[in-house]
Amino acid sequence: MPQTIALVDDDRNILASVSMALEAEGFTVRTFSDSTEALRELSAQPCDLAVLDIKMPRMDGMELLSKLRKQSQMPVIFLTSKDDEVDEVLGLRMGADDYITKPFSQRLLIERIRALLRRQELQREKKPTENDAIIVRGELVLDPARHVCTWKGMEVALTVTEFLLIKALAQRPGMVKNRDQLMDAAYGEHIYVDDRTIDSHVKRLRKKFKAVDDEFANIETLYGVGYRYREAKG
Repeated sequence: MPQTIALVDDDRNILASVSMALEAEGFTVRTFSDSTEALRELSAQPCDLAVLDIKMPRMDGMELLSKLRKQSQMPVIFLTSKDDEVDEVLGLRMGADDYITKPFSQRLLIERIRALLRRQELQREKKPTENDAIIVRGELVLDPARHVCTWKGMEVALTVTEFLLIKALAQRPGMVKNRDQLMDAAYGEHIYVDDRTIDSHVKRLRKKFKAVDDEFANIETLYGVGYRYREAKG
């Protein structure tokens, strides 16, 4: 079955050109020029991945993402204007998996889509191995085979990117992971994202854990170096 991509953008030229490029690569594409319609249709029939424009009338891309995240963890890529760095960071904190700035290369977008889908598929279909063993670090429990994360017995809903980042940190508590190592863990060795993307994912991770436990402080920043998971005490 071909994988289905949802494109949500009020620019019909972008919808037409990108959908043609994706269909030429073998994807099924559903296009929406209105966020409200997209939310209704994607709630009834989810896709494998969504590409959302941030700047749209009525309901912008971030509001749409917020509503989608209440019912789905499908990968999401944001399209954002070149100078809207704040939008990029906010979007990643809210649950997007990646972003691409306009004007963008369709080839780059297709490669990012393939990388996210491939990662999602590997997480879902791979057979349990030693790497899928349940990780327990104090109050943190990670079950890679089931993609379940709990803190103090309460589930923390994470995207694939977030789960891979906390797993990479928790596997070796106390050891510092630099941003390049975290990029490889979350995106694979052949996909480049800038440092700000990793920083935004980590900030979002902290926010999700703090929503469960306001005192959560186990992901430590070593400025200019990277991040580490604090060793469990006791």
